[in-house]
Formats: sequence, C-alpha cells, structure tokens
Amino acid sequence: MQPSGKSIIFSAPSGAGKTSIIKPLMGYYPQLELSVSATCRQPRPGETDGVEYHFITLREFNQRRERGDFIEWEEVFPGIQYGTLRQEVERIWSKGRVALFDIDVKGAMNLKRAFGGNAITIFIEPPSIDALRQRLESRGTESPEVIAKRLARAESEMAYAPRYDRRVVNDDLERAVQETVAIVGEFLGR
Repeated sequence: MQPSGKSIIFSAPSGAGKTSIIKPLMGYYPQLELSVSATCRQPRPGETDGVEYHFITLREFNQRRERGDFIEWEEVFPGIQYGTLRQEVERIWSKGRVALFDIDVKGAMNLKRAFGGNAITIFIEPPSIDALRQRLESRGTESPEVIAKRLARAESEMAYAPRYDRRVVNDDLERAVQETVAIVGEFLGR
C-alpha cells in the first residue's frame, strides 16, 4: 500500500496513560483522526459499531483478509481477530487528515512497515513496572489475577519500545502530553 497521507501510531501497556495523552493531543491537532479497527469479537455493552470498532463476523473477517482488505491483522485470542482496514485509512487520508492509531505493538510494527517514512511510531511507557502496578491497582476495577496478566503482557510489550521512532515516559501527565505534542508537531511539519 502506497501511503497518500501521514500516520501517527501509538502503543502502550494497559495503564501507561496512552488514552490520557491521545485525547488532549487530538484537541491540539484537529487534523488528526482516530482510525477505527475491525474485529470479529462481539460488541461489549455500550460499544457502537463504527465508533469503538467495526464489528464484523469471523467469516467476513476471514473473507476480507483473504481479499487483502487489511493492512495488518492479528489473531489476539483463538477466533478473535483485530485488524486495520485499508478503506478506513484511505477514508481518513481522502479528507486530507492524518490517521491516528491506538494499536498493539505487533500491529504498530506492521503499520510502520506498510507506511514507511509517512508514519511515526510513539511508545508511551510507564516510569516502571512498579508504577504501572500501582496505577492498575488504584483503578480498583480488576482482580489481582487480571493485574498480574496485564503486568506480564506489559513487560513483553515494553521489549518492543526500542523499535519505536519515539518513546515518551509518562511519569508526569502534563509533561508527557507536552512532549507528545512537540513530537507530533515536528512530524507534521516535515
């Protein structure tokens, strides 16, 4: 796929503060538009097709994958796939906007390979695994077992951080937002 526009690709472990950085970033740069991934999992309560995800059946996902409709895709759990549709990215670019991705580390590497120099990858990281543990525990929404799984996954994801174009340590949210705003501004100005 020959990119016709720019893309900004974010990844982070759960609890690192990626969403807390992306929201103000999008307010600062109105030309950014979040790319909505496709999935064959069932919508959760409160999720809307086309907003959180494009919800499609496993059969449709597989047919579209075989046709080459996806720039990248991953089977995250058996029978549960997520991917980035070409038409979604082309829709954003056709409006003269910049595609913004909130995606796992493997998807990020695949997108960077597809988009080359027209994309920047940014990894948001916690100051430490202990700080991440404290953030996850302070949410009060998950069991110790789920937190342990998230921390194990975080360590695996953080191993990819050196492969990103830029890394932002979120030890102070306001500073991390400003650093990210500066990185994106530099990229958009190229």
